[in-house]
Amino acid sequence: MRRAVTPVIVLAVFGLLVGGLFRYAFDESDEASVSNYVRSALDGAALTVIVWATHLYLAARGGWLRRQSLIVELIGRSVILAVTVAAAAIVLEIVLYGHGLEAKWMRETFLKIIGVGLLLSIPITTIYELVRMIGGHTLLSIVLGRYRQPVREERVLLFLDLVGSTTLAESMGELRVQELLTRFFFDIDEPIVSHGGEVHAYVGDEVIVTWPANADGRSRRYLDCVFAIEDRLAKRADQYRKEFGVVPAFRAGMHAGPVVIAECGDSRRQIAYFGDTVNVTARLQAHCKEAGRPLLVSGDLLRLLPPDRDLVVEPLGSTQLRGRAASIDIFSVARRVSS
Repeated sequence: MRRAVTPVIVLAVFGLLVGGLFRYAFDESDEASVSNYVRSALDGAALTVIVWATHLYLAARGGWLRRQSLIVELIGRSVILAVTVAAAAIVLEIVLYGHGLEAKWMRETFLKIIGVGLLLSIPITTIYELVRMIGGHTLLSIVLGRYRQPVREERVLLFLDLVGSTTLAESMGELRVQELLTRFFFDIDEPIVSHGGEVHAYVGDEVIVTWPANADGRSRRYLDCVFAIEDRLAKRADQYRKEFGVVPAFRAGMHAGPVVIAECGDSRRQIAYFGDTVNVTARLQAHCKEAGRPLLVSGDLLRLLPPDRDLVVEPLGSTQLRGRAASIDIFSVARRVSS
């Protein structure tokens, strides 16, 4: 809830300031009353929040637009925003000032409001696209310089990859499999975000997701994220069969522990994760094939989960994973099938 409310509050306050400045910059001195400044501030706050709400709507319902080329997407967003701002400005003028639309307002102020609204959308769109490209946590960390020096943090890691991608590439062709992967990564993004996860990287046919460990006490959201991905793919199974002739399946490994995080690179900065926790999670995911289980978790991850009768937890014993001398307790986890 906090993740959704905080941007709205920040943008509303920003809009209040912009609305007041708009009144100061463009209106005549005889109109500089307290009531008019209040109306302009409310106008600015409402328009800013409406622009943000439009972005959120396009993010949730505008998959068709995001699948286009970037230039087509930006043009489409600009047109939609222009229409939205224009309609909102007309409604707000009538509601806040209690009269019909005047010719002078339509000829002068209306066009200025459209221009300011579109200008406001530029930084909002830019930040939004940067968050989409590199992740909100990564962007904020780079801006603040949080990981300029290596930092040790407790993290939950999820390594999840597409089953049989090599075989699919042989039967479907590499380009067609890449289309399948692109759709797969697109479809599983919403469950990841809604469960508080952040995509750290895409590596071939694999996605790496991370959470701060124990951020809100014992939580099932890490596992629920995987189950939500499973449900999303099942819901879209018919679409996958129709378009690709196959429904994607995945294997996943989850582990929790200390991770060393540091900012790497210069021309392209990136937040990189190092340490045994990363290696163990990768080995757990690879071990899924040998164990014949779609989801394996470590004992360290299991200790972060609350007791739940809806889960079937199967101990697989202490196993020495490939490339690691020390053994680790491994568990297979699945949802209990209701009878």
